[in-house]
Amino acid sequence: MPLKNYGVLIARAVDTRREGASHTPHYQIHLTDDQGTHYRAAVNVLSQEYPSELLYLVADDFRHPLTARLEGLPGGWNTLPSGPGGQNLDFVRGNLFDPAGMRTLPPDVAGPDNDLADLLDHYVQRAVADPSARLYVFGSRFGPEPARKDKVFGFLPGNGVHDVHMNQGNSQRFRGDDGVWQDGGFLLRFPGQSRWVGIFLAFQSQSWHTDDTTGHTLEHVDGTRPTPAVQPVRIVAALVNPAGRAPGAETVTLLNASPDAVDLTGWRVVGRLGHGAPVQAAGPLAPGACLTVPLGAEARHGDHGGEVSLLDAAGLKVHGVSYTAEQAARAGWTVVF
Repeated sequence: MPLKNYGVLIARAVDTRREGASHTPHYQIHLTDDQGTHYRAAVNVLSQEYPSELLYLVADDFRHPLTARLEGLPGGWNTLPSGPGGQNLDFVRGNLFDPAGMRTLPPDVAGPDNDLADLLDHYVQRAVADPSARLYVFGSRFGPEPARKDKVFGFLPGNGVHDVHMNQGNSQRFRGDDGVWQDGGFLLRFPGQSRWVGIFLAFQSQSWHTDDTTGHTLEHVDGTRPTPAVQPVRIVAALVNPAGRAPGAETVTLLNASPDAVDLTGWRVVGRLGHGAPVQAAGPLAPGACLTVPLGAEARHGDHGGEVSLLDAAGLKVHGVSYTAEQAARAGWTVVF
């Protein structure tokens, strides 16, 4: 079943600690909210499954409609209801980043700037030094534990967030944690710089094609993470705010970057809430060719930012992009990805 208490903690980072000697090491973050409540964020830096090194991606200038959706949330812990359209993270469906850009690092080894703990420390220590910075930590809450001090930082009551990583497509051992729209991760907001940083973690043993209801790995499907330069058809542009707001004038442009023709029969372009339009092509899409797909009224883009995904005939995600309200503000302009 999905995580029991999924949400996002909005708080200030005040201290950090490493657990390099543990058999399940974490990067520990001590946080406090505006009411003075203390929390600990336990961030995995090593997997219990082989291969043990985690996948990571840092978006140093994170731009996504999610940040606008987070604006109205109060500081402290916020439980998030399941489903699309809100502030939840989903690495497969939310188009937060390109999985092909993820890399691996060892958890904690001797020397500077050469492991995952070093990478996390680089960004979190900036937030510790900036009183205006806030962390948005997504995951599952533990505590409060009124009679038990926190095992790392010693505050009382024990209280915090864990599962700060992808929480779907797990191996059989951790299948019970699977779910959709409940992935963990964390964002760092630096108001003085008008900048967000996104940090996303996943286990190499997890699948990137999962059931839309359960989050379980799809059987008889290759769930291997996409790798760079092997996705033949991609979304390269979208007209999200046509001049005159003519219904049905929105479009998505596809490119076949491969040297072979691709049959797009049965393929669809869909948005965050699942509304879509069929890809109608007069024969296979030739190598190097582009195709503009009209969306129609039911699959219209949102002027406040949104996500667009390309699904193949089996309903599997091929590629996905996102755009912000700022990108959609100029009527008649096509957003290029």
